Amino acid sequence: MGRGRHAGYDDQRETILAQAAHLFATRGYSATSMNEVAEACGLSKATLYHYYRDKYALLFSIADTHVERLQGIVHDALSGTREPRTRMQALIKRLVEEYADAQDAHWVLTSEVRFLEPADRRRVLDRERALVAAFAQVVGDLRPDLKEAALSKPLTMLLFGMVNWMFTWMKPGGALDHDAMAPIVTDLFLGGLGAVQVPPAAPAHAAKTRRQA
Repeated sequence: MGRGRHAGYDDQRETILAQAAHLFATRGYSATSMNEVAEACGLSKATLYHYYRDKYALLFSIADTHVERLQGIVHDALSGTREPRTRMQALIKRLVEEYADAQDAHWVLTSEVRFLEPADRRRVLDRERALVAAFAQVVGDLRPDLKEAALSKPLTMLLFGMVNWMFTWMKPGGALDHDAMAPIVTDLFLGGLGAVQVPPAAPAHAAKTRRQA
């Protein structure tokens, strides 16, 4: 009879994925070795192979796990209400919150997934398409005329463009964090520039910036 998994096994796997994602995001998948992943995790290479058979398995797990988590977020956000506007608000809020702590995994998903074998890449991309379809459905529920004009998906992609790359310009400890940005993205997407509400902390930060200048 085989040995069962020890307590903390899943936590260790998540730690390994997080460290590998950071290395892949900063150095690139091709330039990262299993030795470097093991060192970043504080593990021996033999122990690392106990969790993941090779670097490719790490890459697939990072991408697949990230998309699976996003699918769970979408499912939870859509299960609370049938009202389209409230659904869209919940979707955007949860998506922005998730990306606040998943920047490395998101970078891997968008930039390194090309290294996956066709079947694995298709699995990940199919899951991404399902996410886009779920958002597009809510856009269509909000504006049936946009759905009829085949604009639901393009508008959804514009929304993802706002959210997906937020990490490239948001500075840790800056005036705006992901909690502050979620309602701004929602207001902008649903109501346009005129609907955006200024966060309470923004004026104080602006005054400080002017004084420093």
